[in-house]
Parts: sequence; C-alpha cells; structure tokens
Amino acid sequence: MRELTYAQAISEATVQCMAADPSVFVAGQNVDDEKGTHGTTREAFEAFGPSRVIDVPNAENAFAGIALGTAAAGMRPLVVHTRADFMLLAMDSVINLASKWRYVYGDPAGVPLVMRGVVGRGWGQGATHSQSLQSVFGHFPGLRVATPATPADAKGLIISALQGRDPVVLLENRGLYSLKGEVPEEAVPVPFGRGRVARRGDDVTIVAASLMAHEAERAADLLADVGVSAEVLDPRSVRPLDGGLIMSSVARTGHLVVADTSWAPFGFSAEVAAIVAENVPGALRSPVVRVTPPDCPAPVSFPLEEAFHPDAERIARACLTALRLDASEFRTPRPITAGFSGPF
Repeated sequence: MRELTYAQAISEATVQCMAADPSVFVAGQNVDDEKGTHGTTREAFEAFGPSRVIDVPNAENAFAGIALGTAAAGMRPLVVHTRADFMLLAMDSVINLASKWRYVYGDPAGVPLVMRGVVGRGWGQGATHSQSLQSVFGHFPGLRVATPATPADAKGLIISALQGRDPVVLLENRGLYSLKGEVPEEAVPVPFGRGRVARRGDDVTIVAASLMAHEAERAADLLADVGVSAEVLDPRSVRPLDGGLIMSSVARTGHLVVADTSWAPFGFSAEVAAIVAENVPGALRSPVVRVTPPDCPAPVSFPLEEAFHPDAERIARACLTALRLDASEFRTPRPITAGFSGPF
C-alpha cells in the first residue's frame, strides 16, 4: 500500500468526500491559504474553489451557528479550527444545540456538523494554543469525538464523519502532520468506537491517545530492551470509547498505564481507569498509572515545554512502576515533535 503523510491523508479524504457529495463544504480561517491548515485544505480549494472552501473571519461562535444551520438544512459543513482552543468559543452551538438535536427535536436526520481542531505542543504554543480538549467534548452525549493517531485513521475517521449523521469533533495533534503511514486509496471509513492494537504485548497494557500512541510504541521499544512486553492500544475515538478492547487487554496483562496529551483530573485517562475499575477490578495486579502533563497551564519556552509534555521515557518508567521493576536507567529518545518549526 502507498504511503501518505497525515496531512496528505486528511487532504485526500476531504477531496474524495467533496467529490462524492456536493453538500460537503469546508470553512475555516486560512483554509484557502497556500499552506491551508498544515496543507490539509489547499487541495480542496484548488479543486472546488471559494464557493465550497470558504475562508472565514475570527468569529468562531458566529460561524458555529451558521454551520449548524446549514447542517440542519441538509448541508455537510467541515469546519476547521487552526487551534482547537478557540473551539471553546463555539461551545454554545456545539453543546447546547448540535449534541442535543435528536433528543430535543426528535429529528432522526440529526445535524452532521463536523469540526476539526488542531491541538498540541510545538513552537511555544503555550497555555492558550496547545490544549487537548478531548475530555471536554467527550463529556457530552450526542457528540462523537476522535483523536486519530495515524494517517490511515485520520483519513478514515473524516470519511466516517462526513458520511454519518452525527455531530463530530476531530482533534489532530500538530506533531503528527508530517508522519507517514500506509493509507488506502479508496474512501474507506474507519468506524467510531473501535480501537486499534498498535502493538501486541503480554506484560502491561498501555492505552494512549493521539500523539501518545506513537510515544507509547517507542516506550514499548525501550521496555523490550529490558525484557518487558508492552501492549499498546490506540482508542482512535474517545466517544464512543472501545471499552471492550481495553478490558480484554488488561484482563490478560494485569497492569494498566494510560498516556494522554491532556491533564489527569477529570480527563480521558480517568475515564479509562474507571472503565477498568468498574468492570474488571479483579484483573489488576497493581494500581493504574497515568502519564499526563502536570496539573498547570502549558509553558511557552522550549525547555519548559520539553519538561511539561509526556514522552516515551516517562511512559516506559510508568510501566516499570506498574510492574514494580527498577526504572532508574533509561536512554532518552528524541521527542516526535522535535522537528516542528511553526504553526502553518
């Protein structure tokens, strides 16, 4: 199978969906730019022009209402936020209307509003430009929320979103856009609620979302050097979450480490721990260990940013803690995002 970057996979999915369905349109800040949202929207602009790839002003709340209205009227908006932090300005339309549309109005058609948001570290993004909001959006019934980690999943989940009838939030870590992987040429949907076994293992289960799935695989390499076999699970979607996959793995390994790009309190890592504690508590042979950023806003300076965000070494050390093994010596791998040089 041919390889594409994560950004190319998103671009291809967008173009294929727009070609197949004239009701699909793209809107967002700078989506018509030469490097439109990390290169994911320019191809669509060149193919379909400004009538279907629409540059919008900094008015997230207003345009969320417009997009919701078009979705209710039969269109399929794909709204792109170059920084997911500012999706918070659109929360009223997304949470109080889109997520509750079927329940409140009894409308089986729903409102297929799809929102992409860029999250994550890099280039001093700091406290208000790097937050991972999966637990915020995942809290509300009626929304589908996903954190694709691979190019194939980035393509497949967009296709599922643009073919479905539910409001969807897709969170893309900026450190993944240059990542290459095998991607099918066809428009193959990836279903929500079905996780992926990124690596098989027997001694400890690592559940890792978004960028952390790759850091977890690198942690598994570190652990293999000391004779530990780690199983890495990529949930793909946060809501719905593939609890069955997680429980079956923990029932076999007896140990659970959860790695997330967002904070521990009330977050994705807490939900994974709760699923295991409520359903297979007897399987755990040690307490759950969570690997997350410190409970404070993100710093701007590069050295502090390096210390703030979790990496493969921290995940590996957490696994050894869960297994009650010595974690005193580890080689330090290079962070995946070390080559990132700017937001566009």
